[in-house]
Amino acid sequence: MKLAAGITYDDSGAGGVPIICLHGIGGDTTSFQPQLDGLSDSNRVIAWNMPGYGGSTALTPPTFPALADALKGFLDALGLAKAHLCGQSIGGMLALEMACTYPEYVASLALIGTTPAFGGRDDSFRDQFVAARLKPLDAGKSLAELAETFVAEITGPIASPATIKAAQATMAAVPEATYRDIIRCLTTFNRRDDIAGLTIPVCLISGEHDQNAPAKTMARMAEKIPRSEYHNILGAGHLINLEAGAQTNAILTEFYRRHS
Repeated sequence: MKLAAGITYDDSGAGGVPIICLHGIGGDTTSFQPQLDGLSDSNRVIAWNMPGYGGSTALTPPTFPALADALKGFLDALGLAKAHLCGQSIGGMLALEMACTYPEYVASLALIGTTPAFGGRDDSFRDQFVAARLKPLDAGKSLAELAETFVAEITGPIASPATIKAAQATMAAVPEATYRDIIRCLTTFNRRDDIAGLTIPVCLISGEHDQNAPAKTMARMAEKIPRSEYHNILGAGHLINLEAGAQTNAILTEFYRRHS
């Protein structure tokens, strides 16, 4: 584990424009362990801990513009003028935010289990979502207890028991204050009208059983992005790059080979 600009991260491999991996709400650097292991033979792969996670300095409160600024500062601290951004779930949303805010830093996007905006178009849906996600914590449950059921619900039938157990442990380690803040931050995201203007290569990867970023939603998203390619992994749920590490890596390897 290394530290740069208040961000802790893992760094593996070397060569070319690096791949920056951005994890989801219940994740950390280990959420991209299959990519750190499987892509680093021919690429430099860096997985960060988002602010508030894994010892990274928290933002109070986190917002997408502030997270993009933190990511820019992280890249600057590492001396990286450009990077491939690979994000899962909210990490993919942040990758989109970065591409819209600081496009000069972004060589390509890989969006895994990601949507172009938070679902719902009114405040009542947002408020209900936040209340439902935080209700167990308000009732006294811990993140570890929440992870026991939540991870199993969002993974697909191909997820191994070991993968589920590891993801549960990762989510259990998220500070409760960070989890509460990032849930609220999630509901503010909307780049729906901006994706058609992306000019960089974009790889979208969905999971057949993902209900958080449904395959049909990601397929429609791909249709609106000019230089995009779309892949759907059968049997996978929301934690696609963990559940189907080898399949995800095969897709990404070919994508980065063509756009390195």
